[in-house]
Amino acid sequence: MEMLWKCGTVVVTSMMELWAAIPLGFALQLPPLLIGIFSAIGAVASAGIVIFLGGSLRSWLLQRLEKKGKRQGKMARIWEKYGVIGLGLTSPLLTGAPLGAAIGISLGAPTGKLMWWMSIGIVIWSVILTIAVALGLLQFLTP
Repeated sequence: MEMLWKCGTVVVTSMMELWAAIPLGFALQLPPLLIGIFSAIGAVASAGIVIFLGGSLRSWLLQRLEKKGKRQGKMARIWEKYGVIGLGLTSPLLTGAPLGAAIGISLGAPTGKLMWWMSIGIVIWSVILTIAVALGLLQFLTP
C-alpha cells in the first residue's frame, strides 16, 4: 500500500511538473525505473488532458495572443522554426507538459501529432532526468 501511495504521489506531481516529480521519487526511495515510468505517465496524462479537452482553452489563448498582437516567447520561436516536433520535444523540459500542450494548442498544432511528439519528449526527458538524478545521487553516496 505504501508503494502505491509513493507511485501515486510521483504521478500527481509529474502532472504538474516533471522536474519536481523525479527528485521527489528519489526522496521517497522509489527505484529509478519506477520513478521514470510513473513520472512519464503523469506528464503524458496531463498533456493529454490539456490537448484533448483544450478546445475552450485554445479559444481563450488565441484571443489573448491576438490582443498582444504577436506571438512571443521562446516556445513561439521554437514553433516557427521546428513546428510540432520541436515543440513536443522541448516543451516538457522548458515549460512543463501541461503548459507546453496549451501552447501547442494555442499555436494551432494538430492534436494527434502534438500528443505523439509531446509523449516522445516526455519519455526522453523522463529517462534523461531520472538517469541524471540517479547518477548524481550515486556520486554523493559512494566514498
